[in-house]
Amino acid sequence: MEEPAPLVLSERLEGGVALLTLNRPDRRNALSPGLVAALHDAVLAAGQDAEVRAVVITGAGDRAFCAGGDLGGGGFTDDGALAAIRGRGRFAELLLALRRLGKPVVAAVNGDALGGGFGLMLGCDMVVARPGARLGTPEVKVGLFPMIILAELQRCLPPKLLSELVFTARLLSAEEALSAQLINRVEDDALAGALALARTAASFSPAVVRLGKDAMFMAADLPYEPALRYLHGQLEANLMSEDSAEGIMAFLGKRPPVWSGR
Repeated sequence: MEEPAPLVLSERLEGGVALLTLNRPDRRNALSPGLVAALHDAVLAAGQDAEVRAVVITGAGDRAFCAGGDLGGGGFTDDGALAAIRGRGRFAELLLALRRLGKPVVAAVNGDALGGGFGLMLGCDMVVARPGARLGTPEVKVGLFPMIILAELQRCLPPKLLSELVFTARLLSAEEALSAQLINRVEDDALAGALALARTAASFSPAVVRLGKDAMFMAADLPYEPALRYLHGQLEANLMSEDSAEGIMAFLGKRPPVWSGR
């Protein structure tokens, strides 16, 4: 019997970049429990791989980056209520893992990013989308509300735009999303653009990038004064790193830095 295709394709590319591809093109890369678990495992593996300094996530095929939760054909309710609860909890863990990864994550949005796929896109640090991609949260059409991804939506979208998307199911074009600062670029070859961003980010000190990403995550929800106090401490940690000293010496010596990752 032929082995089933892996739900997530994982490749380590040159320049310290891991490419993770959602591999359910026949279902528009919809989020089955198996796909969520496989992507979560792949993200954690990339985080543990010292050779990987940045991650790109994309979808197989040219129809969709991710069409959201799979409501049929391997969806979240096929194995009973308890399995469904665990599956939805795994998606929350996936979004948290992206924030805690310590490495930049870039979404290459090769097609529609809807519902949970929209949340997955927003959970990435940078986004490149192709023209024609549609982005949004149409769940209300089928009597659902985008509960888990609200954690991302409320941090990324202006309140009035958020309300319009979740209450009316309107979808954004890639160009509208760019105007709303939800994505970084619109490019015909979204994957090439995402890989370029990832390779640039991967060229800098992995220790400093990790420290910075962690600081961004932790400080985002702190009140102003506690944020300043926390970030002061992170600056001191940054200045004590070997790569900070190397970067300054390289700048003064007019030479390229050699990062140690410490």
